[in-house]
Amino acid sequence: MHAITIPEPGGPEALVWSEVPDAVAGEGEVLVEVVASAVNRADILQRQGFYNPPPGASPYPGLECSGRIAEIGPGVSGWSVGDEVCALLAGGGYAEKVAVPAGQLLPVPKGLDVKRAAALPEVVCTVWSNVFMVAHLRPGETLLVHGGSSGIGTMAIQLAKAVGAKVAVTAGTPQKLERCAELGADILINYREQDFVEEVGKATDGAGADVILDNMGAKYLDRNVNALAVNGRLAIIGMQGGVKGELNIATLLGKRAAISATSLRARPPAEKAAIVAAVREHVWPLLDAGHIRPVVDRELPMSDAAAAHRVVEESGHIGKVLLVTQ
Repeated sequence: MHAITIPEPGGPEALVWSEVPDAVAGEGEVLVEVVASAVNRADILQRQGFYNPPPGASPYPGLECSGRIAEIGPGVSGWSVGDEVCALLAGGGYAEKVAVPAGQLLPVPKGLDVKRAAALPEVVCTVWSNVFMVAHLRPGETLLVHGGSSGIGTMAIQLAKAVGAKVAVTAGTPQKLERCAELGADILINYREQDFVEEVGKATDGAGADVILDNMGAKYLDRNVNALAVNGRLAIIGMQGGVKGELNIATLLGKRAAISATSLRARPPAEKAAIVAAVREHVWPLLDAGHIRPVVDRELPMSDAAAAHRVVEESGHIGKVLLVTQ
């Protein structure tokens, strides 16, 4: 089979479409013939040499994929060869085939073609686990999403609106904010021109955001805490703004607020399976009914993954960038 390899860490040109040994389904796994994968920021970090796969995972980048089951491994039930699926991965999505633990598989939603389903697993599992399983967003509360036009952001807007929450977003251009509004965002903040702490305060009569989904990390830490409501919850899922920041504990205590920080990739298979099961129970009916949909910016050949990485690094896209094998 072919896969994207990284002989030496570096820029997008470090991604090489190479012939590699075939993936094999082990105990409790299925072999998926990949139709598409999607680019995530973690893939860029791996390419640069900063985010190695967890032990035992595929060395190739790619944290999600869609395709068709080509082989059922020992100890797997409930799936059949030929089933159209999408999957949450620890790695290996940038390839023609990948072995996937059965607990990390999801069926392709009704009305969605198998290719576009590649845009779902990582964003849906990230949003559901952080915003709902950890931060417990409730109807009538306000969610602030940083990077509202990203793959994560576009899904967070839709899921929050589906449960009856109010949504504030930050983005860097009017065009991105307009797309967020089309998806249901109520409060639109251009972070290049406006202070999100002030804007959220104005829009909530001084109350603040009940939940904040943050991809920036250190750069926004203090301001995020200031933007929280009493009993607010800050969920950190990224470090695009650095890894070390100062925190005013007095402000946090005064608001009786909580901060969580999570990642998906390094979680044990049992934890990933629990998240996938929750997503299938709570999110898949919304997808099957057409109430929410993945937002796809463009599709590029997987063999040209370098071009896809450049698109994502330039941050001009809205939603997900897909890599397709067929």
